[in-house]
Amino acid sequence: MITLLSAPSNLGLRPPEPGSVPGSAKAPEAFREAGLFRRFTDRGATDGGIVLAGRYVDDDATRPADRVRNEAAFVDHSLRLASRIGEALDEGRAPLVIGGDCGILVAAGIAVKRRGGAGLVHIDGHTDFRHPGNSDECASVAGEALAAAVGAHWPSIADIEGLAPYFSPAGTAHIGHRDDDEEQAEVRSLLARVTPAADVLARGADAVAAETAASAGGRYWLQLDVDVLDPSVMPAVDSPDPGGLDAAELTALLRALAPRAIGASITVFDPDLDPDGRYARLLTEVFHDGLRELGSGARD
Repeated sequence: MITLLSAPSNLGLRPPEPGSVPGSAKAPEAFREAGLFRRFTDRGATDGGIVLAGRYVDDDATRPADRVRNEAAFVDHSLRLASRIGEALDEGRAPLVIGGDCGILVAAGIAVKRRGGAGLVHIDGHTDFRHPGNSDECASVAGEALAAAVGAHWPSIADIEGLAPYFSPAGTAHIGHRDDDEEQAEVRSLLARVTPAADVLARGADAVAAETAASAGGRYWLQLDVDVLDPSVMPAVDSPDPGGLDAAELTALLRALAPRAIGASITVFDPDLDPDGRYARLLTEVFHDGLRELGSGARD
């Protein structure tokens, strides 16, 4: 069965403008208002509560060049969230972590690696593979989360507790980037499988899901950034890019991948960009239909 965990962290994002705060930390409660938690608990899921993040600070003026934004608070939250994810895994339940920004993937990776490891299926409109080896502008873990997850980042982020890599590149598959993604060639050279959004649109969700699951092994963590959706469907994200999936395609992809996942994380929805709640309600439908069988077929 599923355990829902709220992870309202915005620590891995850049500020929308100097001195301001990203809205993604409001996402779990926006989904609660839209009925997501009720719909899952009505099906037998447990509400595992919340793991609060520390205060977001725009530290661009004071942060050393080799540190990410809000680094101390980010590491602290990652460790506390990893412990809560781990408790659910140890109880034989599938954690469904409602974020928050993509940096919560680090917490999932720590929890999974502490327990012997698993594969990773990373669904995102971007590869999130900026790292110190390919950029002088590393600062926001939300745009660097996949790199950190497979060990390609500063050790302070990618090697917490000496656990790097949290996910082996050979067992990691990515779906959903756009054709102009700057890091896609590097990602293709490192990961087991890399599938752009255009391939999902051309070949269908079921075919892509079958190949992806095989590449990640029979047991994997499932990370979803909702900016994999096209902006015409989901504009309430910090970096919308055209060429994404529609709601039906994402639902089909999740439905095919969820049973073999040991847990999942959902990230980057920004309620500040959804004043009437319509996009939270849309995503609630996608998540409920696509993830309700989360963990039902995962193998130890």
